Formats: sequence, C-alpha cells, structure tokens
Amino acid sequence: MKVLVADKFEAIGLDGLKQMGADVVYEPDLVDAALGARLRETKAVVLIVRSTKVTADMLEGASLGLIIRAGAGYNTIDVKAASTKGILVSNCPGKNGKAVAELAFGLMLAIDRRIPDNVADIHAGKWNKKEYSKGRGLHGRMLGLIGMGNISQEMIPRAKAFGMYVNCFSRWMLPDVAAALGIGRSETLEDVARQSDVVSVHVALTPETRGMIGKEFFDAMKDGATFLNTSRAEVVDQGALLEAVSSGRIFAGLDVFEGEPAGGTGAYDGPLKDCPNVYCTHHIGASTLQAQEAVALETVRIVKEYKLTGVAPNVVNVRGSDTAEFLMVVRHADRVGVLAHILEQLRHEHINIQEMENIVLGGSQAAIAQMSMDKEPSADCLHNIKLNAAIFDAQVMPIHRDH
Repeated sequence: MKVLVADKFEAIGLDGLKQMGADVVYEPDLVDAALGARLRETKAVVLIVRSTKVTADMLEGASLGLIIRAGAGYNTIDVKAASTKGILVSNCPGKNGKAVAELAFGLMLAIDRRIPDNVADIHAGKWNKKEYSKGRGLHGRMLGLIGMGNISQEMIPRAKAFGMYVNCFSRWMLPDVAAALGIGRSETLEDVARQSDVVSVHVALTPETRGMIGKEFFDAMKDGATFLNTSRAEVVDQGALLEAVSSGRIFAGLDVFEGEPAGGTGAYDGPLKDCPNVYCTHHIGASTLQAQEAVALETVRIVKEYKLTGVAPNVVNVRGSDTAEFLMVVRHADRVGVLAHILEQLRHEHINIQEMENIVLGGSQAAIAQMSMDKEPSADCLHNIKLNAAIFDAQVMPIHRDH
C-alpha cells in the first residue's frame, strides 16, 4: 500500500507505517499543484496531512482511497469533493486534548497576570511592579466552556484545580450529565457569556458552528472578561470579535486566526495583531511532542485498520448529525469492551451512530456515553445492552432541535 505523507510527521509514525509494510513516500513540503501532481505520480492509496490543504483539483486523477488528517480538525480538506470521488476522510480526535487544554490555561494566566507585557518591559530594561500588580486571579472565577468534547473535558479538572467554577453550553449535554461532572449547564451561548469570567471555545468547524459566536455573544460578556479560542477562527465572527476587543471591554487569548499562513512560517497582517487586548500564539495548541506522537500512533492505527479491512476508523464524511433523531445516554463502568458491547447491539438493529461523546468521570471509575442515532433502539436492544454487568443504566429520548 502506497502512503504519501505530505506534511511533517513524527518519526514514530513513519516507523510504524513502514513496519506494517506500507510503501511510504515522505515529502513534508508538498503544497498546491505539486501535491496533486505527486498524488497522480505515486498512485498513493493513502494521503496523510496536517495543516496542508487538500482541494478538489488535487484529487483529480488520484488513486486515493483514504485521506487522514493527522489531527482533530479537518476543515483544510475538501470533504465534499473527497466524498464525491468515494474517498474516505478520517481524523485523529481526542489525541491533542491535553495539549490544547494546557495552552488555553497558559493564555488564561498570561492575560490575567499580563505575562507577555511583563517580559517585554523587563527585556526593555523597565521595572513596573506597580502596573503589573493588578491581576484578578482565577480562584473563584467562572469558566464557561463552549462544546463538551475531549478538550473541554480536559479543561474541567484543570479549572477545578485552580478553584474555578465551570459552566458549559453543548448540544448534547443533559442536566444530569452536567451534574455528574460537577459543572453547570446553560441553554444558550449568551447565557454562558453573561455568567462567565472566562469563556473558552472548543468546537469543531462545521456548517452548524461556522460563525456561531457573534456580536450578541460578545455584547453579553462581562466587562473585563476573557475570551479564549483555541479551536478554529471561523467559528467566531471576526468582525464582532475585533469590535469587542478594540473597545477595551474584553480581553482575548487566540491561537487561531482568519487568514493565517498555511505553512510553518510566513507573514501575517490580520487586524487582530495590533490590538493590545489580544494575546496570541501561532496555532500551536496541538503542537507538543506528547500530542504529536499520540496523533502519529493513531494515524498508524487508522492506516493499519484500513489496510486489513478496507474500513477506516474515525471517518468524518458520513451522513451529518442533522439526521439524528434519538439520543441514547448510557451510564457505565469505565472498562475495556463496554462501548464495543453497546455498538455491537446497535449494529444488530442496523442503527447508525451519528455522533458520540464518552465522558469519563473523576477517578476513571465511571463514564457517561451519549450517542445520537438515526432511529430508536427496540426494547429488546436496550435489554441486551443492559445485560452487560458494567452498564448501570441506558435511556433513549427524542432529539429536539429548538436551539
């Protein structure tokens, strides 16, 4: 199997691909037309990328069966074009959660204590303890989380370690699940904005989330509050964000920017770069050695599974979650094989899982799985699911799309 790796990739991943017998072509600097040409020349079956864009033109004449985004977000890949050509697209969700959560807290602390400003003044030979002794502190503050995927779940214990309270907005977060996690739950984005001292965004870029945070959200935020975005710039109305930070009313910690350079280096001239209330990093949320090695190993697993079975894990170009009609909530012991048992029972009834979250509670003893699906499981199916001794309860309810 020919595998073209068209981005920087960890050695542990390259070694893993070769050990499984893949014919690996490693050309990390391929972009634009050159990438399309190499796909046709090599007749690669699998393409692995990180930040490199994959467009419809590149896929013309390619022999691809699978594109893997070695990371969580996949907005740089033309998924629609891939689907039209019968090419699977997979990603590596959940492998960079700790790294992104760590950066989010780094930005939070940097803003509260004005750490970059401290550094700049010291480097300039200025001592200004009077100016910089005004941090509010994080203890007792409210952290609002937008989304409740892997990264937000990593944010919760870190926030509690700082003595913060946590509130969230999530399409699938039920009140009793939030209670089990020891956090609050808001019905709307604006409610989170009004209640929070710090808001941190952790959602994937989809048609539903694009531009979801706009002027009404920023108008609802408290004076002096902090807005963090380490997900994707496109989920935020950039004009509304610029207006909010330019007014001096809120602070922003950003790892993602509209129009950011596609490569590792380049010029950036976006309007947010000149705002004193904006603290920035260079889209490095997932860029720790630990995270990249975890992503590389997950990529190897995807290729291996695809090679052996023709089916790839973590495929993203399937029917969207807007077709889901029912939500199943399963409370279970955090043990190997429990989720496999649930999915096997659903498979017997030809039920398609549209979206799934598995939230592990403190102490890693129990977890809550939430699955959106295209039809309702039968009573027999639920009975068989509950036969597993590690499952405490399973409930199914219709999905209401009021918000």
